Amino acid sequence: MALYKRGNTWWIRYTTPSGKRVRISTKTTDRVEALELHDQLKSESWRTDKLGEIPSKQWNDAAEKWLVETSHKADHKKDTGKIKWLNQHLNGMLLRDINRELISKIAQIKAEHASTTTANRYSALIRAILRKAAFEWDWLEAVPKVRMYKEASRRIRWLTREQADTLIKELPTHQANAARFALATGLRHSNVLGLTWSQVDLSRQLAWIHPDQAKSRKAIAVPLNMTAMNVLESLHGKHDEYVFTYKGNRIQRANTRAWQKALLRAGITDFRWHDLRHTWASWHVQAGTPLNVLQELGGWESVEMVRRYAHLSPKHLAEYADRIVKDTILTQ
Repeated sequence: MALYKRGNTWWIRYTTPSGKRVRISTKTTDRVEALELHDQLKSESWRTDKLGEIPSKQWNDAAEKWLVETSHKADHKKDTGKIKWLNQHLNGMLLRDINRELISKIAQIKAEHASTTTANRYSALIRAILRKAAFEWDWLEAVPKVRMYKEASRRIRWLTREQADTLIKELPTHQANAARFALATGLRHSNVLGLTWSQVDLSRQLAWIHPDQAKSRKAIAVPLNMTAMNVLESLHGKHDEYVFTYKGNRIQRANTRAWQKALLRAGITDFRWHDLRHTWASWHVQAGTPLNVLQELGGWESVEMVRRYAHLSPKHLAEYADRIVKDTILTQ
């Protein structure tokens, strides 16, 4: 095992008893501290490889490794923010000391300042990291059971076509264009506002979302209907790179004061920009679009995500509902 410097920081390079080569930063400029870590790692490496002991890893080690291994995820930025908040409660703790009671206490604190739904997301992240530590990294013998708050099933919020028309009329032109395009394609907020002309082929009436831009990390082909084409043709040539702009710059946010005021004037309550996507999906289902086709159009990873719209189109069940009334007293 050897110490060496990169800049002012000490690094450790060593080979474990099992032959694995490791290079790691001590994150310190103090040679004495680096040497202490050197000795600790050497001892831990020997106990782990020769005696089969589980290494004494801290929450910080697991959280850092998690962020490195999941950097490709669409929710990576959100995970980073969650971990930053969790660190105030778990910083420096050994993984084996993180138990069910502690996780419940942390969830309660988050629920008091946010909501039970938000608290569940933080608890789920802790659980996911601990599972990685136990089942993939061999840093933990067992994962504590995590108790989640019961969440009420949230209804799908969508607009009628009349309500959508009213909202579009109340929005400023640049936001109205983006909202019309979202209602025509079902694209997510970031995909609409981040759309570039290089992702659009007007001659083929097609747009596409690259894998690194999609939540599912899979490319999405976006067929452009008449409404979407009208929006794009009206904006073509106004900006060299981005489709949706305001005063020569890309639109960064949709949930602005202008958006909120437009909702108020339109008499629409409890409605977010993301609900435009729900509206698009709801209209499709009501028009008879099969769920498997809707799944592909919307870029959902699983059909379960689409089933929440199924109740809006019960026509395929009508035939079976009629079976019990044929040739019975119920028909009289």
